[in-house]
Amino acid sequence: MLRKLVQYGKGYLKIHVSGYFAERFLNGCSHKKIRLWDLKPVPGGYEMCITISGFRKLKPIIRKTGTKVVIVKRSGLPFLLFKYRKRRLFFTGSLLFVLLIFLMSRHIWSIEFSGNQSYTDDTLLKFLLTKDVHAGMAGSDVDCAGIAADIREAYHDIVWVSASVDGTRLKIRLKENDDRLLDDDKDKNEAPENTPTPTDLVADMNGTIRAITPREGVVLVQEGSEVKKGDLLVSGQVPVRNDQQEVTGYQYHQADAQILAEVSTSYQDEMDLFYIKKDYDLVKKREVFLQVGPWRLTFGSIRNSYDYWTMEGYEKELFGNMHFPWKVSYGSRTASPYHASREKYATERIRQVLSTRFERYKEDLEKKGVEIIENDVKIYTESETAVADGRLLILTPIGVSRPSQLLEVRTAEEENEAGE
Repeated sequence: MLRKLVQYGKGYLKIHVSGYFAERFLNGCSHKKIRLWDLKPVPGGYEMCITISGFRKLKPIIRKTGTKVVIVKRSGLPFLLFKYRKRRLFFTGSLLFVLLIFLMSRHIWSIEFSGNQSYTDDTLLKFLLTKDVHAGMAGSDVDCAGIAADIREAYHDIVWVSASVDGTRLKIRLKENDDRLLDDDKDKNEAPENTPTPTDLVADMNGTIRAITPREGVVLVQEGSEVKKGDLLVSGQVPVRNDQQEVTGYQYHQADAQILAEVSTSYQDEMDLFYIKKDYDLVKKREVFLQVGPWRLTFGSIRNSYDYWTMEGYEKELFGNMHFPWKVSYGSRTASPYHASREKYATERIRQVLSTRFERYKEDLEKKGVEIIENDVKIYTESETAVADGRLLILTPIGVSRPSQLLEVRTAEEENEAGE
């Protein structure tokens, strides 16, 4: 690889040697220590590569052997510079660009923090600014040990700091006092009262109860009961009774139970019978670009007058571990024209697509703990669409939590007055 780079930097020629004494020509080059490579026989002679300096020594060998030498191809940096010798502005700009990248790579352009929970990035950046640490400073002026010591001294609840330079980034990792954070969270989360808020379980769909496993609260339904959406299934208010079985109060709980219900649900899925077929042309338009911040330098163009076309491309950021004030990236975009025609799906393809979607739907139900008891879904074909339509009978968990409406405890006198 290194040899190829040296050859390209110095420049080389690909030549064709013909004549009756081509072998003597090769021997003469060996005697004069002229380096040849990629030697291969071709119709009418030989082809090989030779350096520019070696080519200048061939004249006496050609005269002595009577061979004919023709230059087939010129390669390397000297020929490239000669070819574009009049484009001084381009090479000057390229040189300045490389110089600018080199100079910018010797500075810090991004400061990143990790592990900070109590202090925001802005707070820490403002502190570092007072210590003359900021984006744009020279990388050689960064004192990682000093930065770590300054942060620990200013913030006593930060117990560990590590600073390091990665390309043009200054990375600062922190570790705070976990015990203090836990105490703060405990103070924030401490409720003024330790009274639980009662909740009920209510039906979130219509169905028939098939199984009940109570955990907390009072179950108000039984197996075989028909329930509608919004009906109360389990109450979180457990009545407290005295010896006369009178309700003297309620214990508040968060109702919990596993309730399975038999539910009838509908299924419908639709797809178009027709699709747009794209026949792409061989002719394409391509654009290559170099992006530096808001400025873009493009080669080629994707401007076109195509009726139908698609565009695809990519963009890659240069200097992956470098962070500059401007984003530097390169990429390309390609416009591909095509002829559009309206085609109809085959019947088997339609059934395959709708069946695959339905199977995926059933798999999603099973992942949620739903059992399918009956399946009455069929595929119907209309003029423009195909529809999978029908109903499913499923066994599914039901019940959602809802805040309880607190019940009042009525005394015996109040009940007697209400009766009168």
